[in-house]
Amino acid sequence: MRLSVLGSAAGGGYPQWNCLCDVCRLYWTGDTRVSARSQSSIAATADGENWLLLNASPDLREQIMRSPPISPMAGAADTARRASPIGAVLVTNGDVDHVAGLLTLREKQNFPLYGTAGVLDVIQQNPIFSVLDPACVERRPVAVGQAFEPVPGLEVEIFSVPGKVPLYLEKGEVDVGEEGEMTVGVRLTAHGQTAYYIPGCAAVTEPLRERVRGADALLFDGTVFEDDEMAQAGVGPKTGRRMGHIPISGEGGSLNAFDDLGIGHRTYIHINNTNPILIEGSDQRQAVEAAGWQVAKDGMEIAP
Repeated sequence: MRLSVLGSAAGGGYPQWNCLCDVCRLYWTGDTRVSARSQSSIAATADGENWLLLNASPDLREQIMRSPPISPMAGAADTARRASPIGAVLVTNGDVDHVAGLLTLREKQNFPLYGTAGVLDVIQQNPIFSVLDPACVERRPVAVGQAFEPVPGLEVEIFSVPGKVPLYLEKGEVDVGEEGEMTVGVRLTAHGQTAYYIPGCAAVTEPLRERVRGADALLFDGTVFEDDEMAQAGVGPKTGRRMGHIPISGEGGSLNAFDDLGIGHRTYIHINNTNPILIEGSDQRQAVEAAGWQVAKDGMEIAP
């Protein structure tokens, strides 16, 4: 099994196009300790030829262009006019940074689109996604706990994690931390190896800890280092938890939440532009590395 990190940043990418927070300012001024990151998405394969795309980032076209294994030339016949090794797409929620890239895939390519019934309903209700010709893109709802094989040799199961509805569906009091169809994690299994992809999670519960015990790899929500990080940065009042993302540090944070579970690779992904773990050598970066985590970057490959 191979996992390829196509994009490692949270919504808006890093740096955000109009942001001059302390962390983004480093990029704009040419500081070599930081590097650009596109919005969160990974690809997974069991055979190196057929790939599952997990979340369709708004940066998807750029990500495909710089990733030869998922380019149209990979394995295509010389006479082919349209081709792609992306055999299927799975979305973990309805957030803009995870579904907007579906619009990039409108050029009459055959692939199934997987997600919970709730998330696929959100996509169905937005008429802009009708550009995905149903004759080419079949929407296949999958139930929580249902194992399926979207591409050859790769077994997938989705499971509920604490989260919330997408920002654009928020109305009145928002139930942050609910477990249902709107935010899921993904188990990927092939050749006796198991990896988990959880780019959005509001809390680490004991059932979640037990689920990932002994995994060969865990790619987990690293959106913010501190819960009130955005307020400290002067870019917004919302906390990480209010946005549906558990902070890395502090009481109830994720930094040590998976200790002693026998997990192989632990990687933070979906990293917000304000998060100082993006800065090589920062105190926060050193803290996560000392705790056994690595920080995802675009182009990183993980072979559990």
